[in-house]
Amino acid sequence: MVPKKLQALLWSVKTKNLDLTRDIGYIVHQVLIYGTLIDLKWLFQTYGQARVRQEFVERPQKIYPPSAYNFAKKVLLNIAEGIAPQEKYDQTLPRRVG
Repeated sequence: MVPKKLQALLWSVKTKNLDLTRDIGYIVHQVLIYGTLIDLKWLFQTYGQARVRQEFVERPQKIYPPSAYNFAKKVLLNIAEGIAPQEKYDQTLPRRVG
């Protein structure tokens, strides 16, 4: 069950309607971008470092401000250069077509 205290981060869906398995992508990305240290602790306790990293890398979302992307990739998830390229996440960069 997703804690109600995360509603401010998960504003587009009521937390009572979220499923931890089905909605993992939405939950992971929103908490990585907007979460406090307490929220991030909950995220890693709930899913584990490896699962959060896997979700970040395998299902990129082009919704990250540059600072949130860098913090998530380099500090929280310790992802090596060349993996999870910034253009797939950074909302300020143009999308590549073709």
